[in-house]
Amino acid sequence: MKDQNFLIENGIDLQTSLELFGDIEMYNESLGDFMIEIDGKLAKLKNSKEISDMDNYAVVVHSLKSDAKYFGFTNLAEMAFQHEVQSKAKNALYVKDNYDALIEEANKIIDIVKEYLGRDTSTTEGEVRTPIEPAMPKEAQPTNDNSQTILIVDDSDIIKNFIQKKFETKYKVLTAADGEEAINEIKNNLNIAAMLLDLNMPNVNGFEVLDYMRSQDLFKHIPVSVITGNDNKEIDDKAFEYPIVDILKKPFSEGLIANIIEKTINSKHY
Repeated sequence: MKDQNFLIENGIDLQTSLELFGDIEMYNESLGDFMIEIDGKLAKLKNSKEISDMDNYAVVVHSLKSDAKYFGFTNLAEMAFQHEVQSKAKNALYVKDNYDALIEEANKIIDIVKEYLGRDTSTTEGEVRTPIEPAMPKEAQPTNDNSQTILIVDDSDIIKNFIQKKFETKYKVLTAADGEEAINEIKNNLNIAAMLLDLNMPNVNGFEVLDYMRSQDLFKHIPVSVITGNDNKEIDDKAFEYPIVDILKKPFSEGLIANIIEKTINSKHY
């Protein structure tokens, strides 16, 4: 189908999203990435809720909120934000009482996107969606042997793929899904010209990566800027206790991400 009016008629804030993605082609490509990872994300959310693991629940629902903001899913973004706030406050009762409404809204969005993209929307009532294994991110091929390497660390495939597709002709782009993968990339490659680091990730979070870099005296080799969806000043202040270059708030546009990549690269002292 891919009728933009269909999205607008179903309450999607497409105009704001296109200001971020730049054009409808990139928006549509990124929606494909969203569909690849959304079922797995919802499965993780369900598991965290069932075992009352509010820490991991907060991480996953934060990622869901960020994705929803990017794509103009306004209602889902607001609901996910409330779940993020309450799960960070360890309010498992709120999560339990409001979980079904969140999932209902998420499934509504999934069906809208499927119809927009021309995919099968049929489901059985009460069916639990089976997670789709996300495609392994590919290392972008630089246009020449002198391309600078940047490392994007984020648990969202949407964000990593968006940056990769936009900048793969200018940089060699490496990606990591969490802090553990980022540390392994750093150990194997000190020639990284800039790292963009999310803070709120599962397993090993962004602050643990910053702690590792400080312990190994790596900031002079690899300049770091933070990309985050947090609007908490205390989190920002904590991040600036490390010698990072800057903080960029999600959702961001191509222009903003280009500026912070250049700023981060140019901050390196040779």
